[in-house]
Amino acid sequence: MRVSEGMSPLVLMIGPGHTLRQAARLMAARRVGAAVVHDADSEGYGILTERDILRSVAAGQDPDVEVAGEHLTRDVVFADPAWSLDEAAAAMLRGDFRHLVVTTGGDVAGILSMRDVVRCWSDQHVTV
Repeated sequence: MRVSEGMSPLVLMIGPGHTLRQAARLMAARRVGAAVVHDADSEGYGILTERDILRSVAAGQDPDVEVAGEHLTRDVVFADPAWSLDEAAAAMLRGDFRHLVVTTGGDVAGILSMRDVVRCWSDQHVTV
């Protein structure tokens, strides 16, 4: 099975100026664990995850003051839709992260979470 078959094509995109509370509310409303942060004036795409927000709150930072651009991961590993789910899972394990931004021609095409990978693998092994 390929990344293109398991990824979600609906991606929560936010800007670097969104507060962590705003990001958390959007993520909760859409039931996702990550948002792609696009900063046209900077380094392109980054990713903000629930883990990033948790670390900030645990450090005593104010989620109404802290902004996504200060807490995101900039060295994102981008997946190709043609990758196998095995390749994607291996990349996640190597990098110790749970989400991959899927790109086609430099544009965001979707996002693949570890949950998506497990769901696809589980669906493949279900017998009817």
